[in-house]
Amino acid sequence: MSSVTAETFVQAPVRLAYRAFTNATALREWLCDVATADPHPRGRMYLWWRGDFYSSGHYLELDENKRIKFRWFANIDPAPTEVTVTVTEKDGGALVCLEHRVPEENGWKKMAETFRQNWVDSLENLKSVLETGIDLRIANRPMLGIVPGDFTEEQAKALGVPVRDGIRLDDVAAGMGAERAGLQKDDVIVGMDEHPIKNDAGSLPNAIAGKKGGEKIKVTYYRGAAKKTVTMTLSKRDMPEVPFEPAELARKARAAYESALTKLEKCFDGYTDEQALKRPAPNEWSALEVVAHLVQGERFNATFLTSLIDGYELTSDGFGTNVTAQVEAMVRANPSIKLMLYALRRTVEELLIYTELIPVEFAANKGSYYRFGFGLLQPDFHLAAHIQQIKSALVGTGRS
Repeated sequence: MSSVTAETFVQAPVRLAYRAFTNATALREWLCDVATADPHPRGRMYLWWRGDFYSSGHYLELDENKRIKFRWFANIDPAPTEVTVTVTEKDGGALVCLEHRVPEENGWKKMAETFRQNWVDSLENLKSVLETGIDLRIANRPMLGIVPGDFTEEQAKALGVPVRDGIRLDDVAAGMGAERAGLQKDDVIVGMDEHPIKNDAGSLPNAIAGKKGGEKIKVTYYRGAAKKTVTMTLSKRDMPEVPFEPAELARKARAAYESALTKLEKCFDGYTDEQALKRPAPNEWSALEVVAHLVQGERFNATFLTSLIDGYELTSDGFGTNVTAQVEAMVRANPSIKLMLYALRRTVEELLIYTELIPVEFAANKGSYYRFGFGLLQPDFHLAAHIQQIKSALVGTGRS
């Protein structure tokens, strides 16, 4: 057997470096996209990356806060191999040393070098996540500037689009790559950089994997029955500064939410409850159902925070879809503009108070904390992205 090695020094507690290899949520924050882990000898260790690459193995040995040994068997590997990680306290931080043992046969030489480079890159990301909370895979990933929406059989027929696989746009972000390329609401993207785009939103990050802000890609889409191709310049991603003091994070987020909520509430000026409850078409949401969708989004943020604090993040095979029955139920329970807008504000307020009460020990877990704060400080993106949808639902009803 021969060994591939990599190491990094992390200015973080040893317990968090150890946790990074033994907790499913922590593993997702620096190494893979989905993980399940049961950290005891013979306990499962399943890691998955977008693009259908995965390793299915198990833990072999565990010495808490000192050593982890696990079986690695990726779907492209000819045979299982073993990885040993040692974590040592050093200069107030943690020295993480990794050894990946592989057979000495010629067929493994190229694979061994791939292992080495991937572990070097991954440990660099581990250092960033534990020290700053920032996942370099996200920080270096470009932005498209789109708001993906559902794409159903009924929508395809209504739009006159001759395909049933693709991503329909609910909106595009002002000043970003998609808008500058001429894309607009209800366009259906079917190809990007020679990669097919499916109904699954996961096909989007696969298509731009390895790309950086400023690079250009070809985007193929349908506008009605017309198939078009444009060149899009990928936008660079701004990473917000997330304060690692919960009260300050809540204060900063409150200002952002207030701006977004004020813009949204003004959409309803001069409209009646009857108009706000009316669907513009049988398969489209009413203005208040859009608000209900936003309420559900903020409720999900609270559930997401709980899962991160608890260390048991929900695992999913996709992004899910919008369930109309859920938003319809909420509107029926709150059948007026006043009640629905109050429900949205109340839900946001609960989330902000929850943020203030984040346990101090969780704030030290910078990877999970930053992930939550990253989304919390950008409410304008989701709320404002649906403002045009609300306006469109109200248009044509006439003012009172």
